Amino acid sequence: MQSETSRRTGPLRWVLVATSLGFVVVQLDVTIVNVALPRIGADLSTGVATLQWVVDAYTLTFAVLLLSAGVLGDRFGARWAYVLGFVAFGVASLGCGLAPGPGALVASRTLQGVGAALLLPSSLSLLNHASAHDERLRARAVAAWTASGGVAIAAGPVVGGLLLGAFGWRSIFLVNLPLCALAIWLIVATVPEPPRPAHRPGLDPAGQLLAVLALAGITGAIIEIRPLGLGHPLVLAGFGLAAVAGPALVAVEARARDPMLPLDLFRRPMFGSAVVFGVLVNLTYYGVIFVLSLYLQGVLHYPARLAGLAFLPLTASFIVSNLVSGWMTGRMGSRVPMISGALVGAVGFTLLCALGQRSRYPEMLPAFLLIPLGMGLAVPAMTTCILASAERARAGTASAVLNAARQAGGAMGVALFGGLAAGELVSGVRLSGLLSAGLLLVAAALALLGVRGETVRRARPSRPRSGSRWSSSRQ
Repeated sequence: MQSETSRRTGPLRWVLVATSLGFVVVQLDVTIVNVALPRIGADLSTGVATLQWVVDAYTLTFAVLLLSAGVLGDRFGARWAYVLGFVAFGVASLGCGLAPGPGALVASRTLQGVGAALLLPSSLSLLNHASAHDERLRARAVAAWTASGGVAIAAGPVVGGLLLGAFGWRSIFLVNLPLCALAIWLIVATVPEPPRPAHRPGLDPAGQLLAVLALAGITGAIIEIRPLGLGHPLVLAGFGLAAVAGPALVAVEARARDPMLPLDLFRRPMFGSAVVFGVLVNLTYYGVIFVLSLYLQGVLHYPARLAGLAFLPLTASFIVSNLVSGWMTGRMGSRVPMISGALVGAVGFTLLCALGQRSRYPEMLPAFLLIPLGMGLAVPAMTTCILASAERARAGTASAVLNAARQAGGAMGVALFGGLAAGELVSGVRLSGLLSAGLLLVAAALALLGVRGETVRRARPSRPRSGSRWSSSRQ
């Protein structure tokens, strides 16, 4: 017979579907907007600077509030935070779809970022709790969750283009409403709140404020490097704010009675190694994808739609390797797929050094397959490593730290590699590939030295009557 705890938790497969929907809407709205920007600009009579903030208002708010949202989920409950995130995201999507002008659109995109920040760490916290009785199941569930985000990123430009042609630009936001409604129903109907720990983390207002200021400074400055330049006063002010608020945050949290960000997490080798690993993975992947987009259209003269289709092999390879990563992590632990993924990705990035002015698509294909193959092996294992290195009461905080760091890393990659490609695109692609390969070798060394290599232990719970491998068991 299943225990009472098992009956309350419900089937893991429904938790996986519900939490994956959160990751899908978060990732979908990273990419779906890009194809609609020219139409938005023409319809709302606005320029490039405002259109940039239609994108950046979401990205910046999302990155800045991730850490605070993770702490709030741990404090008040992951299920509560997840439902609230979907409510905010749905209301914001409606505001975007009905926006009468550019100001209202940017404000609604900012609220979307608030909802996304609540969704991401709480989704992982719920998934971690539902599968924590069996670490192999957790590895496979995290891999499937990650694959859902990969599908959403790839589908964004395609779905956006179809909706734009059929219904206009407002439809790319309104499409979120049925997804939000479905996810809220699934969460309310099938996913109970995980048990609250005896001691819940405090709110720590000073730590929250300093964390927001530090993340806003560093992320905002990195985002604005490309359009404004490194020496622009706003960029320098952002870096200055981060340089002051970051050390102040560490000092405050070291003395806080109940810190918002427990610094002892970073004294755990697995946690610190996985966070830096995540920064390097996002920096290289998003930076190089940005440069390759410029290369395909600016050097090889691919039309925008054909350039988007050229990235489809990346998507397919990424999804398959995500699922393989779950299988590997369940049997070998996190270290093997993290190292393997970093090394495979490094080989793929190195192949970019052979691209030239007249390269043909078949010459690019090996790199386009190996890069996402490596990233797809590494990312689910890295996420599982983070969840395994923190106790359940801190799962939201731990996943928020990882994802906030990864967001900053992705923005840094776009700024850094965009600068490399600012002069001559072919040399920029080659330098970006070479630098990325070197950084992934560093990531592999971090995983080798900092991540435990033992095989994941599988708990032996009482067998449920259904016999489903996605059913929850006694914890």
